[in-house]
Amino acid sequence: MAAPPIWCHDGVTLAPQNMDNIYQEFALLLAVSAFVGALAVRLRQPLLVGYIIVGIVVGPAVFGWVTAHDQIDLLAQIGITVLLFVVGLKLDLRHIRHIGPVALATGLGQLSFTILFGFFIILALGKGWLEALYVAVALTFSSTIIIVKLLSDKRELDSLHGRIAVGFLIVQDLAVVIAMMVMSGLGDMGKESVSGGMFVLTLLARLGGAALLLYVLMRYVLPRIVDTLARSQELLLIFAIAWGTALAALGEYAGFSKEAGAFIAGFSLASTTYREAISARLSSIRDFLLLFFFIDLGAKLDFSTLGDETGTAIVLSLFVLIGNPLIVMAIMGYMGYRKRTGFLAGLTVAQISEFSIIFVAMGISLGHVGSSALGLTTLVGLITIALSSYMILYSHRLYAWLSPWLGGFERKRPFRELAVENTHALLDRPDVLIFGLGRYGSRLARKLSEQGIKVLAVDFDPEVVRTHQRLGLDVRFGDGEAPYFIESLPLANVPWVVSTLPDTASNRILLHGLLENHYTGQIAIVARDESDAAALHGLGKIEVILPFNQAADFAALDLAARIASAELSPDNKETS
Repeated sequence: MAAPPIWCHDGVTLAPQNMDNIYQEFALLLAVSAFVGALAVRLRQPLLVGYIIVGIVVGPAVFGWVTAHDQIDLLAQIGITVLLFVVGLKLDLRHIRHIGPVALATGLGQLSFTILFGFFIILALGKGWLEALYVAVALTFSSTIIIVKLLSDKRELDSLHGRIAVGFLIVQDLAVVIAMMVMSGLGDMGKESVSGGMFVLTLLARLGGAALLLYVLMRYVLPRIVDTLARSQELLLIFAIAWGTALAALGEYAGFSKEAGAFIAGFSLASTTYREAISARLSSIRDFLLLFFFIDLGAKLDFSTLGDETGTAIVLSLFVLIGNPLIVMAIMGYMGYRKRTGFLAGLTVAQISEFSIIFVAMGISLGHVGSSALGLTTLVGLITIALSSYMILYSHRLYAWLSPWLGGFERKRPFRELAVENTHALLDRPDVLIFGLGRYGSRLARKLSEQGIKVLAVDFDPEVVRTHQRLGLDVRFGDGEAPYFIESLPLANVPWVVSTLPDTASNRILLHGLLENHYTGQIAIVARDESDAAALHGLGKIEVILPFNQAADFAALDLAARIASAELSPDNKETS
């Protein structure tokens, strides 16, 4: 029996053989990506550099193996949507309020410096003002994904410079979305368009409408919907993707961009209890879909124009690699931090990010800039990401070498660093992290809290989470078997982790996740019986808790004491 035809969106049928060819292309693409990605990991390079190289190799510039450009482009657009959704999801209003003055000052200072000086440098290199503006803005954004991964691998995410770096990365993430919304509002630039005043009024009206709609959704609608859907984590994931793509489409329809709509979709869920769980489940999907964005980008690079941009790319790369860290060091030194802290934090902005490329790609879709701007930005990205990764990996060696020349970036008394040194982790970290709030876990958490011990608990049942939060416990909704969720927990310096998860397989996955995130404290796991305890002992150096044995032992001791007490009672003594 012949296979039925498959219809595409424009009414044209695709023969089954053509679909087979597309499937084979994707299989080849994924195999090449895995191989090149392994080489990138071996060379300690970010995977996105390897993926762009894959796009160049399989694209028309080299072998021309892949022809399914429409399918790859669609997956790339969904990948960008998921990326911006996850960024919005991480921007909890409560966290934004606590961004320290140094993160805000450093972030805004670096943005202003890079845009201003970068704009004039690019103009001097012969570019038009609009292209210069786009590329200058693109040069300001650093890759949150790459920096967090590198700092996490070095166990420096909870260090002072790591926390400051994450703080000004949040400022950058906010800035990139604002820039996308403003530039997407300039969609009619260069055409027969409205006056500048009318444009500003229209933009403000759309922003006001979006803000009002967002407030109503966050206040009255989304919490109820998400509470209902959270009973199934799979359904919660489907809803998150549906919500992100729906608002991305609505954002484009309203005259902004898909990117801005996707960010707002994530931001609208950022204050819910479920944001870490949603983010954890979306992270692997985001990484997979972004593969196609970078492959698509590499395949579309026009090497006939890149040759003319090499000199410009080298100049701008040096500006990013040297200028951005210097301005961060200057601001942090002025604010009272040691030169070492300023240097280590400054290295994290010595590159541009995937947002930079997405931002310029948006400018092309709006008709503001040509493809040469995207090629230039991508070339700067490849250079700075590759070099800055090694700079961050070997940051302490670099500091030891350059330290004698960095005295001008430090006050005689680094007062702010002296005031906060070694206090943050002790104030914020829990004493015990408990996975699972069943009968045993919930009672353990309550009793420990009653004794003044700081407890952070994790459970994947939304009803359980809400119940214990109402009782005053610090509880997060999440899955202990999700590696990205474990990564979001404050594991550094936590003395104890206790798991009450019900089976050995779940505990094995949890242990693997803790080891992957370099947890070094004590681990205790609750076993149901002796056979479970034997299996758990084989997982490594852990404490095994047998609650039924302990309860029986305690009951036996208590009962024996009562019997002994009764026998010694005067009423029970034999009379002579």
